[in-house]
Amino acid sequence: MTEHPIEGLMKTTMNSLKEMVDVNTIVGEPVQSPDGLVIIPVSKISFGFASGGSEFNKKNNSSQNGPDELKLPFGGGSGAGVSVQPVGFIVAGNGHIKLLTVDEGNTALASLFDFINKLADSIQQSIKKEKQYKNERENLDNVHNPS
Repeated sequence: MTEHPIEGLMKTTMNSLKEMVDVNTIVGEPVQSPDGLVIIPVSKISFGFASGGSEFNKKNNSSQNGPDELKLPFGGGSGAGVSVQPVGFIVAGNGHIKLLTVDEGNTALASLFDFINKLADSIQQSIKKEKQYKNERENLDNVHNPS
């Protein structure tokens, strides 16, 4: 039995995907820093695949012996898409292994909000201390200088 044309399309697309995506794409090549740490990039890979086709048949009823079928060519196509997104880095060395994640911009915002919260807390504590100092000073003045 001969292979259907859609099978050839699917095989070609899947072989191309296999060439693009291998284990080194997900867990990258280790890089050694001058201080002895080993850094290994880790990525998330998503891919989609679609394939389809159709055969066209045309019936010709002009003959008296029965319908003659005239086969027209096969039409089809396939496609795939691959997305590679960094997830983080595995850092190993000095007796420790650590995963540093990448949040694609969220880290900068989170750091900014964290800084603003710490700044606001620091200002509030300074205001409370100043009020407390002022109240204690007034209490001392009242004790030493009764009216």
